[in-house]
Amino acid sequence: MFLKRALFKAISFKNLIKLPVSYWLLVIIRFALTIVPQNGYIHPDEFFQSIEVVSGDILDVDVIRTWEFNPKFPIRNIFVPKMVLGPPLHFIRIVNPYTMYYLNIDLKTPYYLLVIPRLFICLLSLINDYCLYRICILYGQNFRTRLKLFASSYVALVYCCRSFSNTFEMTLFSLLLLFVAKCMRNSNKYKPITSSIERVKLSHLPEHSLNCNRVLSSLVVIGIFNRPTFVGFAFAPVIFWLLKELEFKIVNLKDFTHRIFIFIMCGVPTGMLLIIVDSVYYGHITMADVESLKFSWGSWVVTPLNFILYNIDTKNLTQHGLHPWWLHLVVNVPLLFNVLGVLALVSITGNTYRFIRGQYNKLPRIQSITGLMLFSLVTPVAVLSLFPHQEARFIIPVLIPLIYLYGNHLHPNETDGAKSRRLKNILRICWYCLNVLLIVFFGFIHQGGIYPFSNSLYREIKSNHGIHTHVVTSHIYTIPAFLLQLENKTQIWIDGRKIEDKYRLASTTFLYNQGSIPLDELFIKIDDVLTNAEMLLHKDRQQYKFYIASPCSLEKKFRDTASNHYVDLTEEFLYYPHLSMEAFPEFPSDHDQSCVETSSRMDEFSINLNIFQRVSCFFNKFCLKIYRIRPSGKFKN
Repeated sequence: MFLKRALFKAISFKNLIKLPVSYWLLVIIRFALTIVPQNGYIHPDEFFQSIEVVSGDILDVDVIRTWEFNPKFPIRNIFVPKMVLGPPLHFIRIVNPYTMYYLNIDLKTPYYLLVIPRLFICLLSLINDYCLYRICILYGQNFRTRLKLFASSYVALVYCCRSFSNTFEMTLFSLLLLFVAKCMRNSNKYKPITSSIERVKLSHLPEHSLNCNRVLSSLVVIGIFNRPTFVGFAFAPVIFWLLKELEFKIVNLKDFTHRIFIFIMCGVPTGMLLIIVDSVYYGHITMADVESLKFSWGSWVVTPLNFILYNIDTKNLTQHGLHPWWLHLVVNVPLLFNVLGVLALVSITGNTYRFIRGQYNKLPRIQSITGLMLFSLVTPVAVLSLFPHQEARFIIPVLIPLIYLYGNHLHPNETDGAKSRRLKNILRICWYCLNVLLIVFFGFIHQGGIYPFSNSLYREIKSNHGIHTHVVTSHIYTIPAFLLQLENKTQIWIDGRKIEDKYRLASTTFLYNQGSIPLDELFIKIDDVLTNAEMLLHKDRQQYKFYIASPCSLEKKFRDTASNHYVDLTEEFLYYPHLSMEAFPEFPSDHDQSCVETSSRMDEFSINLNIFQRVSCFFNKFCLKIYRIRPSGKFKN
């Protein structure tokens, strides 16, 4: 309760200054894009590290629990996902019977299951906006331009409305920066005061008391349990907060050491609570253990420790992909933050050069808000660059310090000359254009056929009760099973007439995610599944439907391989746009037969495509095709 009160106090909405209409329009766009919805599928972790697992617990449906939630060695904390995704999913569970009865609206359909949690996360994303706004107000900075830049960033419009653990990490990081900025601001008031009585009063403000310590340490602990990489994000703010008091002569090294000790001890209760939650959730502690008060070291689950133990083994990281140390700097920073990212790299390179040359008077003052934001930007990127596995979303939380530091570089001011104004206007236009393109790509095109296919598959399953449905996916991301609302196969049911008769429901829907394995290996798997389905059809008269989902760019290879395995492929559905980087379409040649309608196929030498036909053909391959699989006539004979 204390942490809740302190957080609400920190983000109180007193004396809000009128914000520009353009900012509110961007906020409306953020929610509108969520409602549309965004079909884009950025990464499987969006679902399988959070909402997939939480949906299984709350909605009691069959889901895919990845190895990260294996009770034997779990590396993911369940507290943060349940706190964030629990409310919208409980809302769906509780309200759905009433919407079904009164409005004939089923909330347990793919659309609502996707949109309602995202809307809640989108609402939470406004905490980032508010933290940026409050920091600017505290230090007399231009919040209008910075808020507009933040709200127009595709990171805010796409990533911040998804169920990534990185999204939750960004919110915690923003709150941490706000708390530290407020503490530093109040510490700055201390210096000019000459009266000892006034100093004593100020030193007992909430931000300088044990209460602030508890809030900061609790935020850090929750952030670390959410993602242990939060250590890299929290390091600079915490160090700045601890060192701020060293400016004053009344504080010595002993006081500083005591401050560190108190900070750590204040985080212990929160850490113990999260350990207990994980230990109970993963079944390492049972009610019998609690009643007998008999616990062993093996009873406790410390997910951050398991996470670290897993990731320090390079063999494990090899399975996820190894990257060069410079990937964040050279690729991910420009990809996420485009113009601002490049400006930051140039500025930081210049500051590094001045530091090496000893030109310290030209560097930002360390113990200032600029110093805090600069180190809060540089430190996380530097720390995460040390790890051989790097993904762009890992560094999205640094958007707040990045915009605070360099946001004004995209807006001309009164002191700028004509050339400077022209350059800033060009950079601002580039910022908006690039973000629009990235919203379209990551929000709608990248793996964009999976959600609409899930929608169709859901209706197919519900309308064909009792029929076995087999779905093989190739060169696309895994279909989130919670969208299909499959009945829980692990729950034990009891016959109402005979209590001793217990049973489990048998599976009728089977999902086979085959990744990007070679097509010959893929069709061997298809042969096995098809053979078993045919055996059940002839033996038990069990009807079935068999689908395979694959990018359109692989159509020719699929049909050629299928003909060698006595399998007939019939196109059932097509979803556009969809782009799988695992099967990026090749730009067609002048004589590409795949660009000609099947019914009018000609010899390749008689085909002569112009550039417009080739470009059109290329973009037509940005789709997802669903094939119905049946044994060929040759196989039956």
